[in-house]
Amino acid sequence: MARAGGRGMGRGWGWLWLAPAVLVAALFFGTAVGETRIPLATVIEVLAVKAGLSSAALDPIDASVIWHYRLSRAVVAACGGASLALSGLILQALLRNPLAEPYLLGISAGASTGAVLIAVAGVGGGLVGMSAGAFAGALTAFALVAGLAHAAGGGSGLRGAGVIILAGIAGSQMFNALTALIIAQSASAEQARGIMFWLLGNLSGVRWPDTGLALPVAALGLAVTLWHARALDAFTFGAEAAAALGIDLRRTQAVLIGTAALVTAVMVSIAGAIGFVGLVVPHAMRFLVGTRHARLVPATALAGAVFLVLSDVVSRIVIPGQVLPIGVITALVGAPAFAVVMVRGRQR
Repeated sequence: MARAGGRGMGRGWGWLWLAPAVLVAALFFGTAVGETRIPLATVIEVLAVKAGLSSAALDPIDASVIWHYRLSRAVVAACGGASLALSGLILQALLRNPLAEPYLLGISAGASTGAVLIAVAGVGGGLVGMSAGAFAGALTAFALVAGLAHAAGGGSGLRGAGVIILAGIAGSQMFNALTALIIAQSASAEQARGIMFWLLGNLSGVRWPDTGLALPVAALGLAVTLWHARALDAFTFGAEAAAALGIDLRRTQAVLIGTAALVTAVMVSIAGAIGFVGLVVPHAMRFLVGTRHARLVPATALAGAVFLVLSDVVSRIVIPGQVLPIGVITALVGAPAFAVVMVRGRQR
């Protein structure tokens, strides 16, 4: 039986067996739909040949678009959506703040600054990758925002939520300004245009090699979060409750915050800063499956993956002949959701 607050699918684990089918359907949809119209039969034929189930002759252009562009893009979008949704779920539980998510707390902005320092300014002399730079930037941003919120007297409740969001806005603005300064000083005009588009969230340059980083990091994030599901349940009642249950607060917080920063940093290094996924998806899944993290974690990962794949499809077809940054689509969904969460928090 689901815990109080769970509804619909929350009544048990019966929904879980549908997860692979839902994910495969989303990936197929992301592969079949795009800027140019390709017959569904052609899509199926290309996938069958690539899977070794058919030996039919393929049009090389259609095969390249479907396999190398659309499917790889859909896979990375799914990994990114799952990662960002889990990051939001972790932050909301640890901070006991319904508005916490990597974009609003400045973690994505810090990761962007770290990635740009490596890619544009050449920090590290080629020995440090973009993902490592983004990870360092994400951790720095979180430390800064947490310290600022603590200094401002942030706590639980509506006031605490407001303080940490204000701290996140301040951190985001500072790191965004640093990113703009680095680009202005070190990037050519052509580089600057590409980077600014990438910073809004862009999957256009994603190919199969990117999945070699996105897939294992998303799997690691899911495994670590699932392993700490009981601890996350305890943290939702406060650090004191978690300590009373014998949870090592420092170690657990360090592991979970590091995980949230890592998955966010990797996604930013691949596709730029994509906002509101970590806010919208966890709240939607709490409504559907309840608040117990043993169910909430896999549901959030699945929903995040599907949400970002569908958002990417919309970004490619909403304006004919033009691809929008995926962050624009997630913001159009996330901004109203942000307002709803704020109003509900005030009513409580």
